[in-house]
Amino acid sequence: MSPYITDASAWQESWDRQQEAYLPDREHRFAAMLDAVDATTDGAPPRLLDLAGGTGTISLRTLARFPGADVTLLDLDPALLAIAEASLAGRATVVTADLGRPDWVAGLPHREYDAVLTATALHWLPADRLARLYAEIRDVLRPGGILVNADHMPDDALPGLTKRLAARAEARRTARYAAGAALSWSQWWERAAADPALAPLVERRHAIYPSGHSPEWTPPASWHLTALTDAGYTEVGTLWRGGADAAVVAVR
Repeated sequence: MSPYITDASAWQESWDRQQEAYLPDREHRFAAMLDAVDATTDGAPPRLLDLAGGTGTISLRTLARFPGADVTLLDLDPALLAIAEASLAGRATVVTADLGRPDWVAGLPHREYDAVLTATALHWLPADRLARLYAEIRDVLRPGGILVNADHMPDDALPGLTKRLAARAEARRTARYAAGAALSWSQWWERAAADPALAPLVERRHAIYPSGHSPEWTPPASWHLTALTDAGYTEVGTLWRGGADAAVVAVR
């Protein structure tokens, strides 16, 4: 267990509520992703890589659904990784690596995985790096293995409707904040910085990301599908959609 965090369940709860303010259908996308994993492995416990896994959201849900799963969580953020380590308590391998560098694979405990899952994380990478990363992920999948990336991926054929959906989502989120039902992103990090255990890790995070992450960008799902096809996957498509978000899937 992490030497830093003793109240991991409380931090997980507050992280989930903070994220759900942005993603009300968050659990739906996770269920769809794990359904695809189940179909890929015919129900056998998967070997799964939780990429940019943060606090361990996907890893925890994977282990709940597949108790025998062999899970690796990879991230760079020291504060989120400490919460993940404490929450997972030895049930997964936790790896610190930078997805902005091609050597991120060096610390992985396995050469091949049944599935690589990632959610609401890779939009921090610039386009050229993400395209290369898709090809690198393909190399750590077994034949027939899958990559699923769930993120902000609007439908480029619905620009007007997407804008209206985004406005309604923002109004609902503002109402949740006003009611005190959830912390905003900045409020969550302010609370983490005030916690004696997490404070030094948040400082380290600021050193890693001195000006925040790379500029956020949200290309349409079609961009991802093209990039995945170009990366050499045999099947590419949209697994799930909810408003302006989607989960794209690629099969090696």
